[in-house]
Amino acid sequence: MKKVSLILALVIFFSAVYSNLAQAQNGKWSPQAKGAVIGGLGGAAAGAIIHKRNRAVGGVVGGVAGAGVGYAIGKRTDNKRKEAARVAAANQAAANRAAEARAERAALARRVAAAEKKADLAAQAQKQQQQYPVVANGFAANTPMMLTAANGPVAAGYLPNESYGDRNKAYSTSEVRRKSW
Repeated sequence: MKKVSLILALVIFFSAVYSNLAQAQNGKWSPQAKGAVIGGLGGAAAGAIIHKRNRAVGGVVGGVAGAGVGYAIGKRTDNKRKEAARVAAANQAAANRAAEARAERAALARRVAAAEKKADLAAQAQKQQQQYPVVANGFAANTPMMLTAANGPVAAGYLPNESYGDRNKAYSTSEVRRKSW
């Protein structure tokens, strides 16, 4: 009877090791299953060694106790891994929200800067309009011509003629001067 139980224990041991190796190659074992198998094999070996009167009973009891302890350790490991993944996902989500908020603030700052620039240009144009008032023909009265699109002859499609109205100066024959009147 002693030899039969020892042979049976060896067959179970080797079949468990072989199935463990075959499953490990597929990579589909959960941490709980790995812990239960390792704990069961270790417990069975320890129980068989410790219980000297009936090694088979010692192996079975040790295997069951080792499998339970191994399962509990595997479950705790799996829970820690899941918690770490949850914390990492929460941190990543917070980082994504912060980056989105920074991008929104930057876009708002660009819009504000563009609006301020537009307001500055409008104020400069208004100041220039007050400084050089435009008369009915589009030229500023007694002032040099300003080449701006907001006022003056450029807005009307003409080029300035500095000698306009001066009878002492000859009219230019260039194409540019012809189109400026």
